[in-house]
Amino acid sequence: MHFQQLRYFVAVAETRHFTRAAQQEHVAQPSLSQQIRSLEQELGADLFRRARGNIALTDAGEALLPLARRILADADTARQEVQELVQLRRGRVRLGATPSLCTGLLPDVLRTFHDRYPGIRLLVEEGGSHDLVRELARGALDLALVVLPLPTPSPALTTVELLREDLVVVSSPHTSAPGRSGGKGPVRITDLAGERLVMFRHGYDLRELTVAACRTAGFEPDFAVEGGEMDAVLGFVRAGLGVAVVPRMVAVRSGLDLRVTPLARPGLHRTIALAHRGDVAPPRAARELQRMLLEQE
Repeated sequence: MHFQQLRYFVAVAETRHFTRAAQQEHVAQPSLSQQIRSLEQELGADLFRRARGNIALTDAGEALLPLARRILADADTARQEVQELVQLRRGRVRLGATPSLCTGLLPDVLRTFHDRYPGIRLLVEEGGSHDLVRELARGALDLALVVLPLPTPSPALTTVELLREDLVVVSSPHTSAPGRSGGKGPVRITDLAGERLVMFRHGYDLRELTVAACRTAGFEPDFAVEGGEMDAVLGFVRAGLGVAVVPRMVAVRSGLDLRVTPLARPGLHRTIALAHRGDVAPPRAARELQRMLLEQE
């Protein structure tokens, strides 16, 4: 079994088309088909059900696909690790983070990292914790910043708590302040029962946390608009559509065009952790970025 055969197999599995897979891999279609047949002969099982205009994985193909992806990802990681120079002059880091962390925590850290190691390519993928955990598990990311507790605990991952962050309420300065204090003091979760909320899309960690807090306080939140990412939510709040619960770091970086109101004790908080696969050490450049993130206060 060769890496090339596995790469061709994954390409066909993802495109469901031999010709498109061959084009993607920059190889002649007959050569790709021959490599797939050789792989099937070696394994003693058909990997695809072939019909005119329809390529589908067999049970054997379905079983091989996640393993092939992990093998290729591990080989790629090993290649990157060997190719990196001791001085970290080249390489890459594949980092996943929730959109709010891309807005709040990461810009300053990544700027410092890039200034110190300008030859390292930074590849950032935004997503919810659930999606990032899946990408880590299949080897598509080196590190990920996730919100604890994880939606689906994974024993294959190692997590290190990074920080505990307060959540605050943001609103437009051109509308009335949220709560009963008229903007002169913290608001309680129960005060949000009288507010229309701008809410994130499903699968967003902040959405789940906010909705759960409202229900614990005894009411269902009233959504003015929902379904956005962080930038969209902040834009809707600026436009006066409603209020939103966001991390303090995001609110601070958003500028003077938003009113920021703290939540009364005990408030709302979220725990941010740095995660990576426990069975594979991150590449050297990723370990350096990990060290810099863990040194953040």
